Amino acid sequence: MPDRATATELGEEDVQEAFGRAVGALGRRERSEAEMRELLAARGFAEPVVDEVVARLIEISGLDDERYARLFSEDKRTLSGWGPERIRQALADHGIRPAAIDAAVEPESRDEQLERAVALLGERGGELETDAARARALGFLSRRGFELELCYEAVRRAAVLAPE
Repeated sequence: MPDRATATELGEEDVQEAFGRAVGALGRRERSEAEMRELLAARGFAEPVVDEVVARLIEISGLDDERYARLFSEDKRTLSGWGPERIRQALADHGIRPAAIDAAVEPESRDEQLERAVALLGERGGELETDAARARALGFLSRRGFELELCYEAVRRAAVLAPE
């Protein structure tokens, strides 16, 4: 593995400017390593400068894909009602490695997912007495990222729990 270039070789001013922009971006929200690379490249910084800044941020724990995945997963699960499959896909789209995705999504058991899905249907409201209504509820949960078998079970449970 080649040694990292020194700041002098890269141009200290470029590295400092890129680092400042990166810290500013992290001040607004957590970012993945891939997002940070894209952001700095889009701002016109050369690849060696981007590599140096990302390496520094990882070194000081400013960038941590595992933390990013865990926080993203918790937020989407709690605030947006997303299921594990939608969270997995979004994390992959953000450049997160599969092992970090697995670690972030695994903590929720199937029973917890089912309970959440039933609660989402309750919050959504609407009757579940007709085939068309159950199909709409099934599509709603599926789009949220729950696996199909769990969606069927949640719709069945919600239909039983629904007030008459």
